[in-house]
Amino acid sequence: QGQLVESGGGLVQAGDSLRLSCAASGRTFNGNSLGWFRQAPGKEREFVAIVSSLGSTYYSNSVKGRFSISRDDIKNTLYLQMRSLKPEDTAVYYCATSPKVVAGPADFDFWGQGTQVTVSS
Repeated sequence: QGQLVESGGGLVQAGDSLRLSCAASGRTFNGNSLGWFRQAPGKEREFVAIVSSLGSTYYSNSVKGRFSISRDDIKNTLYLQMRSLKPEDTAVYYCATSPKVVAGPADFDFWGQGTQVTVSS
């Protein structure tokens, strides 16, 4: 089964950048779509970005142009580069995998434990 472990979260100021990582152990990313999701206090978990196994990327409108998702299948690591952070980006960020080659937000079935990102104004 393996696990996904997120890292790189923290407390930053508005306008700062941060890069999240998601390392897989005991499982491979090959052939899987990978995604980042987030959940703010009192809100439902929402889709942030997806990278398919073919390398195509998809972003929510709220992060498009500011965030960049990438994957390294040799290192079995997923990244989320976040720029121009806003207080509304504050949330717990989760990485996830889907067995689908090209997955939509509802297709993810294996999750990490999350990493907290807090953006102060």
